[in-house]
Amino acid sequence: MTVLQTHDDPILHEEIRALAKERNAVILAHNYERPEVQDVADYVGDSLGLSREAAQTDADVIVFCGVHFMAETAAILSPQKTVLLPDLAAGCSLAATIDAEQLRQWKAEHPGAVVVAYVNTTAEVKAESDYCCTSGNAVEVIEAIPADREILFLPDMFLGAHVRRVTQRRNIHVWMGECHVHAGIDPEHINLQRAAHPHAEFLIHPECGCATPVVEAISAGAIDPGGVHILSTEGMIKRPGESPADEFIVATELGILHRLRRAHPGKRFFAANDRAQCAYMKVTTLPKVRRALDTLTHQITVPESVAARARLAIERMVAIGGKGGPALSPFRSSDEDPGE
Repeated sequence: MTVLQTHDDPILHEEIRALAKERNAVILAHNYERPEVQDVADYVGDSLGLSREAAQTDADVIVFCGVHFMAETAAILSPQKTVLLPDLAAGCSLAATIDAEQLRQWKAEHPGAVVVAYVNTTAEVKAESDYCCTSGNAVEVIEAIPADREILFLPDMFLGAHVRRVTQRRNIHVWMGECHVHAGIDPEHINLQRAAHPHAEFLIHPECGCATPVVEAISAGAIDPGGVHILSTEGMIKRPGESPADEFIVATELGILHRLRRAHPGKRFFAANDRAQCAYMKVTTLPKVRRALDTLTHQITVPESVAARARLAIERMVAIGGKGGPALSPFRSSDEDPGE
């Protein structure tokens, strides 16, 4: 595993907090950000939680420590706010697998099909979509669409395969996109870790596509579903405190281990694979957060012609995710809301 250089500087932390107060800014950090970036944030969560915070905040400035499509979502939901992305290199390999023109061409090949876009997509792709979804409510969204309607599901091929298997709908066409992190979370490594820690619970958070292959592998029978808990972020953070288990194997991007270990110092956490690290999430550093607040860069905006069309799909995602939808699949063994 590559060891990241950190800038966990208390003085820098204090400077950032002072600048945030001066700017009336809120700092939002994704669970997969560097530990020191999480520690300076006002709110740490997953993409849906951050979207809700962006929509509800009274702050004038939103510093979004995440990736580009997430900052776009914040700009769409809060057009009157100044939304900053500390590093423009914070992209997303899954979102990059399809653009608006490719989607338009796909739609032309399937006239009348309903388009369901995973949250990991650009604003322009969302604007071409009928529904946006998270991994937690994807099945619910699909089941709400009349059975005779053709569906285009994009861009995550693993989540798409899982949804098609669970709903047993043959009229779902799946875009062949994937997240680069998924290569570090595969059935072979998971089965080895579970053999090495036989008493550990197995926690999965399929945020951002990095663990959707695990969900698909379980529904396909490649991974034993026993002791598996598919959880939302907050469900994952709470679970160790509610469980008698002392050890937990975690299948998602490594960044969430920081929150888990801080919340439960008496428990032990093991990554399903310690190569499951998102390079894009790690480009944001504390000096870049300070620079963003100091210079108000980089401002993320979405043209209203695009935002207006994308907003409805995003608002549907936020609303459905907020209702505590059904389990990701029949094997989920937790009562937690699986929404992202």
